[in-house]
Amino acid sequence: MINYRIGTGYDVHRMVNDEKFILGGVYIPFAKGTVGHSDADVLLHAICDALLGALALGDIGMHFPDTDIQWKNASSLLLLEKVDKKVKEKGFQIGNIDTTLVLQQPKISEYIYQIRENIAKVLDINIGLISVKATTTEGLGYEGRGEGVSAQAVCLLAKD
Repeated sequence: MINYRIGTGYDVHRMVNDEKFILGGVYIPFAKGTVGHSDADVLLHAICDALLGALALGDIGMHFPDTDIQWKNASSLLLLEKVDKKVKEKGFQIGNIDTTLVLQQPKISEYIYQIRENIAKVLDINIGLISVKATTTEGLGYEGRGEGVSAQAVCLLAKD
């Protein structure tokens, strides 16, 4: 009997001038970037939360608290690698990951393939198991005003 688990993740980061903007481990040149304790990679944080949720292991803040100096400015690719280790320790494999970024600017279509490649490499899975989509809010809300970016992720885990 195959044991399946699903998980969802959601994250938000504020966007401000003169900060780096990193999504899926890719630096995206833009006037604004995200603020956070680590590199503020909203997409990878949502994926980490989805994977941890599927394992019923809490959220990213429990494992990498913003009060812990070792995670200050840490690459979220490293956080994802540590979460993936937990997935494997529990005997699960990733069935797929589906994500949606919500932001008005910048347009990220030219970066999506590299983002997917980064995630696939860290998780040691086929790039075809990872979906990264982006949408705007047609100018509505904090994302539409360029004040922040959010990401949603869902994953399927399986164990024989």
